[in-house]
Amino acid sequence: MSAASRPTSKDVARAAGVSQAAVSLVLGGKWPGRVSAATAERVREAARALGYRPNLAARDLRTGRTRTALLVVPALTNEFFARVHAGAASVAAAHGFGVLLYPSPEGTGPATDPFASAPAALDGVLASSMAAQALSGIGAGALPLVMLDSDPATGPGTATVNLAIADGMRQAAGHLLGLGHRDLVHLAADVDSWTFEVRAAALAASVAAVPGARLRTRRCALGVAEAQATVTALLTAPGGERPTALVCDDDLLAAGACKAARRLGVRVPGELSVTGFDDLTLATAIEPELTTVTLPAEEFGARGMAALLTAVDGGTPADEELPVTLTVRGSTGPAPART
Repeated sequence: MSAASRPTSKDVARAAGVSQAAVSLVLGGKWPGRVSAATAERVREAARALGYRPNLAARDLRTGRTRTALLVVPALTNEFFARVHAGAASVAAAHGFGVLLYPSPEGTGPATDPFASAPAALDGVLASSMAAQALSGIGAGALPLVMLDSDPATGPGTATVNLAIADGMRQAAGHLLGLGHRDLVHLAADVDSWTFEVRAAALAASVAAVPGARLRTRRCALGVAEAQATVTALLTAPGGERPTALVCDDDLLAAGACKAARRLGVRVPGELSVTGFDDLTLATAIEPELTTVTLPAEEFGARGMAALLTAVDGGTPADEELPVTLTVRGSTGPAPART
């Protein structure tokens, strides 16, 4: 082999004293049970010493792989999904895969297939349930599919990877109820999605279990301005009794709620406690800082991509649920005394 030439699998086989077939098995990760561990290490060492790198393009032509996964999310502007993408892309890169990020904003209907033929251009799809309406438009039914934040009983995918959303809402409700709050309002995201249905059910059950506690619901679009307007109307309603706590489906809604309270001179948390969900950067940018449910977004994306790669390789990934935690900050306090 000349100094300028690229080493081949034949060179690795010669250096390791094995066949090219053995080199292929070892470097393709399919050697267990076919060659010994000592032989596998000898092959890997020879490849390292020679600086050998597999020709992925040639391999992909043989296998029909594109080594590309599609991540379908509701919107690129949402910090949570940006972090999900970071986790997914990290795992994909470690396995030689690229990730295409495809937004499908809520309310736009089925997305247009960005490819002439998605099944021919992709190896698999990782999708949020909030963007599920896009799946039929991109022909995802013909591909390995893993769903994020989706009902494992009815999800369309090979597997689902979820966050413990219900437990997160129970933690938030338990925190407020433990502080003596008995008049709570759920500021609910006006989005038709499984994840928000789960939050509502868990919150309602938690409040119903405490004698004397009541829960009202106000729905609004996912945005600071929309939440501000909704909470302003709630707090200024003539003859209406103000709640002592707001339980928000998202940190953006919580930020809007805090803004409305501040504009009206309602003290947070002295007169009104507020909780959020997600633990975005925004949660510590407002004052008081927000008590919120912290979601491990990057790990969520990473575990989703790992499940998808298992499916792409012909395996059957198991459904997963990742734990979440309540982070208590300054936006919650004891319920105010009422006369």
